[in-house]
Amino acid sequence: MLSHLSIQNFVLIRKLEIDFHNGLSVITGETGTGKSIILGALALILGKRADSQVLFEKNKKCIIEGSFLIKNYGLKDFFEKNDIDYDEITILRREINLQGRARAFINDTPVNLLLLKELGDKLVNIHSQNIITTINDSDFQLAIIDGYAQHSDLLKLFKHNFKEFIQKKKSLNELKEKQNKAKAEQDYNTYLLNELESAAFSPDEQKEIETELEILNNSEEIKENLFKFTDAFKLNENNIITQLTEIELLLKKFSNVHPEIKKLAERMSSTLIELGDISDEVEKIEESISFEPERINNLSDRLDLIYKLLQKHKALNIKELLIIKESLSKKFFEIISLDEKITEINSEVEGKEKELREISAKISKNRLKAIPEIEKIVIQSLKELGIPEAQFLIEHKHKEQFTADGSDKVGFLFNANKGGIPGELSSIASGGELSRLMLSIKSLISKRNLLPTIIFDEIDSGVSGKIAGKVGIILTKMSKNMQVIVITHLPQIAGKGLTHYVVTKEIEGDFTKTNIQKIEKNERIAEIAKMLSGTDKSKSALETAKELLN
Repeated sequence: MLSHLSIQNFVLIRKLEIDFHNGLSVITGETGTGKSIILGALALILGKRADSQVLFEKNKKCIIEGSFLIKNYGLKDFFEKNDIDYDEITILRREINLQGRARAFINDTPVNLLLLKELGDKLVNIHSQNIITTINDSDFQLAIIDGYAQHSDLLKLFKHNFKEFIQKKKSLNELKEKQNKAKAEQDYNTYLLNELESAAFSPDEQKEIETELEILNNSEEIKENLFKFTDAFKLNENNIITQLTEIELLLKKFSNVHPEIKKLAERMSSTLIELGDISDEVEKIEESISFEPERINNLSDRLDLIYKLLQKHKALNIKELLIIKESLSKKFFEIISLDEKITEINSEVEGKEKELREISAKISKNRLKAIPEIEKIVIQSLKELGIPEAQFLIEHKHKEQFTADGSDKVGFLFNANKGGIPGELSSIASGGELSRLMLSIKSLISKRNLLPTIIFDEIDSGVSGKIAGKVGIILTKMSKNMQVIVITHLPQIAGKGLTHYVVTKEIEGDFTKTNIQKIEKNERIAEIAKMLSGTDKSKSALETAKELLN
């Protein structure tokens, strides 16, 4: 439950401290005094977004802090899961700086807004006039049934499995899309792969062919010139080798006479050996070269194939073609791998779907069991609230496709008149009827101890007199099981509160500010009398106020 609220520098509030208590608390005050401002501040620590427009003084930050007693509400798992210190008196805090940037804290641990809201939703339910429209929302209606059925663990299990189911289906669809794309390209890729595999290129083949073709295409000229070389060096009668040998002999003749000539003779001898070797090599090369038109044609065809495939695949060389071939080969085997993966994930999807059907069947069973009980309680409550012929039905339909909440669709149907046909709330219920219907539904929450605190902002809209008293009785019953805080303009409801707070507005210098204070018996009599008769607190109004309090 909410035990303390501290507000600093928020809208019309400079500084405010207020303690709250068990049971039914009522908040009263004239229109415009700022009762809803206090609710707005509370909403901020429950996860509502904020901006710099909420600052009372623009040069100071806003701080809102709420203390909550959470001992008996099974929230330890939330704190452990999110690595936050658990304390039976938990403090939620929001700070808003001059630029409108806000920070959130749970027990002094910084948290994001979503986490603050997640905890806030477990602690307080704020019911304002505009929230009445949510009663038409199918998600809200289903949440009411689930809350009454008390199968949160089953719902959590379903949501977890549903999330996995959606993820697996997404993966399956992505794989199928990839498979379809791959298969659409498969024939062409297979043709390309076969073409490259048939070519059976080696990495340096292009250079080797180009070199050999260059030789073959010039073979006659090369052979002719090599023969001339061989002829000049060793074949004709007056060849170079013979002439140089004679010169060598001339030098050797005087090598014993002159040391320098001896050196030259030795060098000449070495040169002749080298020239002889060169001549032999040239002769061998000349003999090996022949003009081979067929070989030239074969190599030219091979080179044309290389050039064609290089151009086709926009490759620079054979090495790049071999990389492309490897990539095409991988794509080929990927299709086989995709088929296997699709079969595997499809099996997982079917298994997960089976699990979901089993869990959703249990959830549906619980909902169908809860529906007649809810209808009975709401109708009885509506009778107490002055709609004796009320009809309230919950329509249930089974959906073929799962959603995050299961496979059920529900709709609340209502008619306030005897013999009328129940219809959708948005088209058949007045504002006052919707208020009473919402109160009846919210009273279900108290019967199941689903929330520590519920706050009503003018739940009495559209009711008065005797019905207002009955609203007060229902609120009192609710407060036996939970903390109930009510903002009201009706004295019949104000008189039911165990604790009474009054909101006032006063001028302080150049500012208008809002205050709240707890009032006791005599002050309560005066406040309720004022609600009954305006500023003129007559004797009869005071007596009536006493009766309402008693």
